[in-house]
Amino acid sequence: MQCPKVKLNNGVEIPILGLGTWQSKPNEVTNAVEYALKEAGYRHIDCAWAYGNEEEVGEGIKRSGVPRSEIFITSKLWCTHHHRVEAALDESLAKLDTDYLDLYLVHWPIHLNPNGNHPVFPTRPDGTRDILLDWKQRDTWAQMEAVLKKGKVRAIGVSNFSQCVLEQEILPYAQVVPAVDQLEIHLYNPQHKLVEWLRSKGIEPQAYSPLGSTNSPLLSDETASAIAGRYELQTTDVLLGYLVAKDIVTLPKSVTPARIASNYRGALTAAAKLTKEDIEALDGVAAAGKQKRMIAPPWGIDLGFDNWP
Repeated sequence: MQCPKVKLNNGVEIPILGLGTWQSKPNEVTNAVEYALKEAGYRHIDCAWAYGNEEEVGEGIKRSGVPRSEIFITSKLWCTHHHRVEAALDESLAKLDTDYLDLYLVHWPIHLNPNGNHPVFPTRPDGTRDILLDWKQRDTWAQMEAVLKKGKVRAIGVSNFSQCVLEQEILPYAQVVPAVDQLEIHLYNPQHKLVEWLRSKGIEPQAYSPLGSTNSPLLSDETASAIAGRYELQTTDVLLGYLVAKDIVTLPKSVTPARIASNYRGALTAAAKLTKEDIEALDGVAAAGKQKRMIAPPWGIDLGFDNWP
């Protein structure tokens, strides 16, 4: 089953479905990536330095036998590395065993203290996150533009950036408009206004955690389940197909072969079957009282999102 692609603002094309690798254990993620590429049809892998499993992701890519040129690989700059973008990118490239990324994202609009008490989540004596409050995101973005210019990445973007952060800290200073903004987007957190605004600026939205999280209430949602029943689909098919039908790049995560395969097939099948009325019904679920974020780290600062946390 052929996966549709979305064209980014610089002409690079990204497969609309990708395998997410967050919270995938190292001994599981190699097999998951290999299976996704070799057996299930995926050509898009989403990873990050902070996930702690890039070497295993790279091994899975290698084992799949799929040529590197056919695979779209995304990674992300972690919060303790904003002052050293190229060096951090080089670390990810080495771990993934590739000489370029297709997409590199700023993981969060926050620079954590690189000299703090922990390499990933440094904290202050009172237990709050040790954030460098005087750091300018424009300085991070200038370094992102530099690695793009060097050809180490094919496209650059952001993740977890709200409209106000982009308007105040990136767009007025950017020579290159971010290609994407990867966000928590799903049935209960559709972020309609933000998605519309991003597209008005030529920034493509990407959906992480499209099924929610562990024991997610989305999986038993009445509206999605009723639509699934009508088409003899699984509820997960509708949850993923709903986003794909709206041309949102969607990143379901799984390490189970059967689930990896069914997520791929089910999303594309559901996207083709859902009607305009189905999409409108699903669009209204969150506003009808089910708005809920699943991912809200305790940063201790206002990121400018609606409904946070």
